[in-house]
Amino acid sequence: MKKIISLLLVLVVFVSCGEYQKALKNEDVAAKFQMGTSLYEAGKYSKAIRLFEQIAPAYRGKPQAEKLFYMFAQSYYKTKQYYLAGYQFESFVSGYPKSEKIEEAAYLGAKSYSMLSPVYSLDQTDTFKGIEKLQSFIDRFPNSQYLAEANEAVKVLSQKIEKKVFENAKGYHTISDYKAALVALDNFIADYPGTPYKEEALFYRFDSAYLLAINSIPSKMEERLNVAKTAYSNLIKFDANTKYKEKADEMLVRVEKDLQNFTK
Repeated sequence: MKKIISLLLVLVVFVSCGEYQKALKNEDVAAKFQMGTSLYEAGKYSKAIRLFEQIAPAYRGKPQAEKLFYMFAQSYYKTKQYYLAGYQFESFVSGYPKSEKIEEAAYLGAKSYSMLSPVYSLDQTDTFKGIEKLQSFIDRFPNSQYLAEANEAVKVLSQKIEKKVFENAKGYHTISDYKAALVALDNFIADYPGTPYKEEALFYRFDSAYLLAINSIPSKMEERLNVAKTAYSNLIKFDANTKYKEKADEMLVRVEKDLQNFTK
């Protein structure tokens, strides 16, 4: 009995594959649409896409076009082809502004772009684009059922940008470009006043100022030592019990000792 069932399953798969291959070669767009719809409803999105790609141009303007292009966009989304999904959902929203699927399509289109966002260490062009698309969705559908998800996605993407900016600023310190580090860290602290990286940023700002000062030529040393001393004060003002306090205190001793050379 088990052998018979297995044989029947193989036969069904074989026939199904044969019908699919026949549909791909068929010139009848209606037959392709029917087969594509069946594959979509069965969750076979990659196969459905091949058929939808073939008939999409012929269906523009036809009564069934709205259903076709919705399934087309969803199939790209389900197969994680987010560039194509974003494009297709945007086209759907533009082409069918009165569709009952408009809100869902607008959200999934924006979400598709957000899904392209890479890890923070890479170029963040797609992250900025994802934020832009999600914000446009939020502005257009302020009472959407997807609002909470969209806001959370914007928050996650924004945090990624923030980390990228901080790591870039800290990177100048890593390569010993202390002047650039001071500028970059100042800008970061000003642009992200509530950042969770503020303590670390203030310490690296102090450390950059300190290293720049103690390695300066005599004519520039006094001014830079005072800059370092102020940077120390800013760190302690932010958190008197900072995790960097022991090291920072040791550095301050050196700063004050060197400053004494300019008061004689």
